[in-house]
Amino acid sequence: MSDDQTVPPAEHELADPSPEWAEISEKDRIYKSRADELLSINKNALFVLLAAAGITLVEVSFNGCGDSGQIEDIQAWTGDEPVELPEAQVEILDPIWGSSETRVQTLTIHDAIEAMAYALLRQTHDGWEDGDGAHGNFTFDVAAQTITLDYNERYTSSNNYTHEF
Repeated sequence: MSDDQTVPPAEHELADPSPEWAEISEKDRIYKSRADELLSINKNALFVLLAAAGITLVEVSFNGCGDSGQIEDIQAWTGDEPVELPEAQVEILDPIWGSSETRVQTLTIHDAIEAMAYALLRQTHDGWEDGDGAHGNFTFDVAAQTITLDYNERYTSSNNYTHEF
């Protein structure tokens, strides 16, 4: 190839992203930062009510594929004994994408746990329900005030071998 010929850059080497994409990326960064801030507040509000009810652990299972996914089960425990979640309500704060405002939702403890699980899935594995999907569990450890996500992503794999002799 002579020096006077130009080769188009590879797609990943193109000029800076469009201003619209930069704006969307910045809004997403701000949203995720707000979601992280509000998670701490939401966890504290929820764990105070769970601890007052004597609940030590909550397990949430989820499953999804083919563009559909759902929370399948929420189980609460006091030690080794399964128990019902209390009927109390808790305020959950939800960031609004593209806005500095926060939506306040008053939910039952069950619904708050479900809302938090969906929000955490969106934050960590957005699209978890698409294609082959994913399944897993959240563990809400009340004493440690932690939420642990055990996430299993499904995918279809194909290996092709061609031999010519």
